[in-house]
Amino acid sequence: MYQKKRADFGRHPNFSDRPSELVVDIEPNEDDKQNYIVRNPTHLGVQSTHVMSEHEVNTDRFETAIKGLYHVEGGWTKDINPADMEATSRFRKKVEKDEAYQKTIIGLGSKVEQIIRQNNAIDVYEEYFIDETSAQLKQDTPTARTTNRFRDHSDKDRSAIHCSWHPDGGRSLAVAHANLGFQSDSSITESYVWNVENSNKPENILRPPSMALCLEYNPKDSHVILAGLHSGQVCIWDVRKSSTHPSELTSLDISHTDPCHSALWIQSKTGTDFFSASTDGTCKWWDTRNMKQPAEELILDITKKLDKSLALGAICLEYEPTMPTKFMVGTEQGTIITCNRKAKTAADKIAALYQSYSGPVTKITRNPFNPKYFLTVGEWMARVWSEDIKDSAIICMKNYPHHLTSAAWSPTRPSVFFTTNMNGTLDIWDLMAKHADPTLSVKVTDAPLRSLRIQEQGNRVAVGDENGSVTLLKLSEALSHLQKEEKSACSALFERETRREKVLEAKARELKLKEKEKNRPKVEEEEAAPEEEADPLAEVQEEFENTLEAEQKKWITLDKALFEA
Repeated sequence: MYQKKRADFGRHPNFSDRPSELVVDIEPNEDDKQNYIVRNPTHLGVQSTHVMSEHEVNTDRFETAIKGLYHVEGGWTKDINPADMEATSRFRKKVEKDEAYQKTIIGLGSKVEQIIRQNNAIDVYEEYFIDETSAQLKQDTPTARTTNRFRDHSDKDRSAIHCSWHPDGGRSLAVAHANLGFQSDSSITESYVWNVENSNKPENILRPPSMALCLEYNPKDSHVILAGLHSGQVCIWDVRKSSTHPSELTSLDISHTDPCHSALWIQSKTGTDFFSASTDGTCKWWDTRNMKQPAEELILDITKKLDKSLALGAICLEYEPTMPTKFMVGTEQGTIITCNRKAKTAADKIAALYQSYSGPVTKITRNPFNPKYFLTVGEWMARVWSEDIKDSAIICMKNYPHHLTSAAWSPTRPSVFFTTNMNGTLDIWDLMAKHADPTLSVKVTDAPLRSLRIQEQGNRVAVGDENGSVTLLKLSEALSHLQKEEKSACSALFERETRREKVLEAKARELKLKEKEKNRPKVEEEEAAPEEEADPLAEVQEEFENTLEAEQKKWITLDKALFEA
């Protein structure tokens, strides 16, 4: 408490020097001292303005190049030609009779035997925690991240309309570039083969005589690349001979008369057979050993009259190696045609029709685990079909606000597929999770997407856009690794939806039959009425009796009214 007299209020202070004195003294509490820690001295620098640099420095881009060497069989003496089979066989027999050779083989035999016993005792490739890994993958969040981007090196506006992975592990990617606009400039026809690790410079530059609309690696010989051209021709590159100009090219008089939009290799012993399709309404089979004439031709006339004027234009092809005689064609009229190449007559080769869309079918792909079910894309919707039902799809996705351009099943997961649209978005669907919306949507670019291809391992996706760029995305393990019991669950899903569609079709047929039965008696009475001859006397007699009854009722009511009055 501070006390002061009233008379001292407002008086000016009188300052004077005086010695220091202790006013208050608080003794420290030893219990509280234990709860505190002495802080070490810290130094912090503070700048009042942003640090700005006058110069910008960026390192030069390092370009890598891949070069190959041809290895020949060595170890032969100078007088032996390795290509001569007789000389090499004689030399082997001569060496095998040598005593030093026999002693060497006996000495190596004991070492090899020991290594084989060790390998049989312990399996170094055994996996001990398969179930735990699968359970862990289910909890992972599906993600996709961009790992690389390959740009078109030309200065023209071209789209990356088709991609193909190298069959040996996907180390390379072939990209077809073209501009399909009205009166577009087709002077630049270059397409590229990229190494997935090097986006600075293409590994090979392919120069066809016309724009390439599709590129496909030969699954049996990775040095051979097939292309369908805008001129209707098909050509073959063997990169061992020439990486620029095609080694085989069909002439214009035997090729398609319209652009060849799709070409695929066929499963064969030689690995030289392929077939192509065009909007001129024909499919042609070829052999790379004889490109002077197509081996076979099929006219896509669904009326089976084999008339080219009535044929439907082919946009895309689908071929499954496990069914070598069957293939599917997507047309620009919206009809999907299933064909059997080994049919007895040309008309019987068109086996089944699926009326799916009112516009072009841009992509058809079979499920790799259940080939009986296939995915189609066209206009604004993706649909899953069964070969057993031709009138309707078993699964229909939602309508998109933008056109869909391509689709593909995952090669490692039977329930996962991918779609691309004109909005620049890659949608990843998982049928085991939900059907209404995609599991993951990735905005790849602002430009419309034109092509899509999945690597065989299922963990990398190549997406081409309208600006000519190809984006490489890496998928998470939740989207690329097979889940536990996923195969059986996905097969059960497809079978259940197929049975449901069959039941709905049966009910629709019953309703139609009931309506026909209801309408049949009416039609018979209407048809029988004109045949009966009308009797005029009977009609007059009936009219007279009706009038008499009406008059009698009228007089009876009047009599009652008068009686009551």
